[in-house]
Amino acid sequence: MSSIRPFRALRPEPAHAALVSAVPYDVVNAAEAAALADGNPLSYLRVSRAEIELPPDTNPYAGAVYTKAAANFARLRAAAPLVVEAAPTLYFYRLRMGSHTQTGIAATFSVEEYEQGVIVKHEKTRKDKEDDRTAHIVELRAQTGPVFLTYPANAAVDALVAKATEGAAARAPLFDFTAPDGVRHSIWTATDDEDAVIAAAFAGIPALYIADGHHRAASAMRARQALGEGEADWFLAVAFPHDQMQILPYHRIVKDLNGYTAAQLLNAIRANGVDVCENPDAPSGVGEVAMYLDGVWRCLCLAPAAADATPADRLDVSRLYDQVLAPLLGIGDLRTDKRIDFVGGIRGPQALAEAVDTGRAAVAFAMYPTSIGDLMTIADAGGIMPPKSTWFEPKLRDGLLVHLI
Repeated sequence: MSSIRPFRALRPEPAHAALVSAVPYDVVNAAEAAALADGNPLSYLRVSRAEIELPPDTNPYAGAVYTKAAANFARLRAAAPLVVEAAPTLYFYRLRMGSHTQTGIAATFSVEEYEQGVIVKHEKTRKDKEDDRTAHIVELRAQTGPVFLTYPANAAVDALVAKATEGAAARAPLFDFTAPDGVRHSIWTATDDEDAVIAAAFAGIPALYIADGHHRAASAMRARQALGEGEADWFLAVAFPHDQMQILPYHRIVKDLNGYTAAQLLNAIRANGVDVCENPDAPSGVGEVAMYLDGVWRCLCLAPAAADATPADRLDVSRLYDQVLAPLLGIGDLRTDKRIDFVGGIRGPQALAEAVDTGRAAVAFAMYPTSIGDLMTIADAGGIMPPKSTWFEPKLRDGLLVHLI
């Protein structure tokens, strides 16, 4: 069973919600964060990426960064202002990006269930990034950004959410604004009766899955170890039904051709059992990868995985690595090799072509998106997804709902 718990959120006054909210700390670098926060003293990036207010050469993991984050957090609480809910509650959090809409439940979830594997992970984490967010949580005594969860869709929860947020009977949202990236964020407060129905429904759900935020979840566990039991037993997350999730591809760019010319690389790819043909700049289905090389888009039709391959080994990102990236381009560990970089699918094929045309990369690979079903299958089997396999979009915003611990 899965536990879900109402909490007393620290949140902005509705009039300032759009100004306070910010993109997740880990989808922008320091320069991008500084540009987004420029001219906005209420931006939550001043808390989640406090190094933007320190000298440019500051180590982002230095103690001074967490001290500055705590000071900015205290200032923001007074200036926004941020208020604490009078009573614990759950929230409905809707994201709308173009024609896509998904509505999740914002709540706190059990750290113990994360440790026990009821909340299932599918990625490895890096210690330096865990250290960073753990120090941030402990210094602020707050989880300032939610983990992104998914769960097998539940008809009772779907009906309750629809009744509260759609149609003539829907109540007014607490927050409702469109962010600069065009994503509309709407949040409603659930009633006590709705809290009870949701809790009962989640008690029958055997597992929750981390879609995005593995480092936040791991850091919540470590913060609990540092702070002891109490509010730290729970971590902030928004859980969405699996059939509303939208996964975009996570593309690859490689800085050089490992000694090949473009023509030689094409011949080597064909010799390695991968079909190559002219194609538009996006793959049309599983097993296809669009490659941009020497100013031309081509389609790679990957060879099938071995019959005894694991579900993770059957993914397109794994097959591309096994058939092209490792044997031909000499790419090693995807987590550490400096010759490869990754581009989120929200940026589109044009970003890949630009990287090659400007010399930042020698070749680019546009992937077909991994499915939520593949993710859940691999997670259920205790497997680990290859690095940079999924890009979930739209993203939640930091700063709208904070869990004080």
